[in-house]
Amino acid sequence: MAAIALQAVHRLPEARTTAPEIGATTALKPLAPDVVSAAIPAFFIGRNRAGLWVAREARGRVGGLFLFRSSALDFANRQSAPARCALVFPAETFELDVANQGNPLGALAARWLSGVKRRLARLAR
Repeated sequence: MAAIALQAVHRLPEARTTAPEIGATTALKPLAPDVVSAAIPAFFIGRNRAGLWVAREARGRVGGLFLFRSSALDFANRQSAPARCALVFPAETFELDVANQGNPLGALAARWLSGVKRRLARLAR
């Protein structure tokens, strides 16, 4: 299957790049019709704060967590079959805001990593 890949870059103005904003997650919005036609399914592919791969349909109808990038790409292609899909790779991290229909191990890994990070933060104090 072929796909269109777009690189979405959201840059903060120089005055707003303060420490709390670095590493913040991106709010995903539907794509403008002048970017990708509404007839073409589009998927955001990227990483969340835990480092897992996220695939989310641009309109928020379907999405999933994955351990590997290739799995997220396969998911997007399967969900848009038989049509082609546009792939958008945001520069910032983003979280899955719909039910996980991807790898169930991805959700378990996200919870485990979150717990490990909390414990490490406590130990660092």
